[in-house]
Amino acid sequence: MKTGTWYKIFYCILRPVGWLFFPQRNYGRENVPEGPVILCANHSNGTDPILISFGLGRNTFVRHMAKAELRRVPVVGWAMHKLGSVFVHRGERDIDSLRQCMKALRAGEKIILFPEGTRVHGSAMVEPKSGAIHLAAKLGVPILPVYLPRDKKVFQRVDVVFGKPYTVQVESREDYDRLARELMERIWALGKRPG
Repeated sequence: MKTGTWYKIFYCILRPVGWLFFPQRNYGRENVPEGPVILCANHSNGTDPILISFGLGRNTFVRHMAKAELRRVPVVGWAMHKLGSVFVHRGERDIDSLRQCMKALRAGEKIILFPEGTRVHGSAMVEPKSGAIHLAAKLGVPILPVYLPRDKKVFQRVDVVFGKPYTVQVESREDYDRLARELMERIWALGKRPG
C-alpha cells in the first residue's frame, strides 16, 4: 500500500479521536501552497505534528520529521514508518535524513520541521536550528510558518495558525542562523492574533 493511502487511513482513524481530545480551529489554511513547502512550527507537545496534519486536511499528504528514537517504539514506530516519517538522529549531522527530505521536496511533497529541535515548554526559549533554512535555500522551496499554542489542555480548543509562505536567500554562512531566528519570530508573531 502506498504511503499516501496509509496517510489517509490513519487520518480517518485519528481525526475523530483528535477532535474529541483537542477540538481544533484552523486559521490561514488558504496560505498553504500547492507543491513542495517546508512547514515550520514551534514545538511543545507530541501532538503537534498530528494537529498540523489535521489542519491541512485529509487530502494534503505531509511527511513529519521525528527523532530516531521513536522508530523503536512499538506500534508508533511502525505507524510512523508507514506514514513516511523522516527519522533524524539528533545531535549529529544526519546526512541520510537530509537526503530523504530533499528527495521528498523535489518530488513535490510537503514536510513538517520544528526549528527548535525539541519540545519547549512555558516561556523557555532555545536557539533554533537552521536545517529548514538550508533545505529551503538549496532547493528554492518556500517556508510556511505555523503556530500552535504551547499550553494545550485536553478538551480545550487548539488554534492552529498557518502563516504566509516565503522564500529565503542566503549570501553567507552567517545568514543561516539569522534567518533561523527570523523564522521563529515569524512563528511567534502568528500567535499574537489568529488569521
